[in-house]
Amino acid sequence: MQIRYSIVFVSDMAKSIAFYRDTVGIPLKFETPGWTEFATEGATLALHATGEPPVPSNGGDEPAGQVRLGFNVPNLNAFHERMVAHGVPCVQEPQSQFGARLAQYRGPDDLVFTVGESA
Repeated sequence: MQIRYSIVFVSDMAKSIAFYRDTVGIPLKFETPGWTEFATEGATLALHATGEPPVPSNGGDEPAGQVRLGFNVPNLNAFHERMVAHGVPCVQEPQSQFGARLAQYRGPDDLVFTVGESA
């Protein structure tokens, strides 16, 4: 079995597209007002517009039913510098954890995501 896609429900499609495309650096596959996909290696990352307000996240223990996106980058320090330069809130500075180097950031709609360094 393989994970085919992950959907992030967003309150502001344009803001979320700009964040994942321009700030995080994921190439855009296509966009519409209600559905957008990014050209990722592996499972599809999709955005789906919703009229619901965001659910705040503390970057720690999440309630049941929530997910966290995880990305791999070749150089976590360079990625971290780019996030800081763009004013992206850092929830966890890059550090060794669970046998890998990981960091966490807060994106649009308070969605916390993890970034690891490729081995």
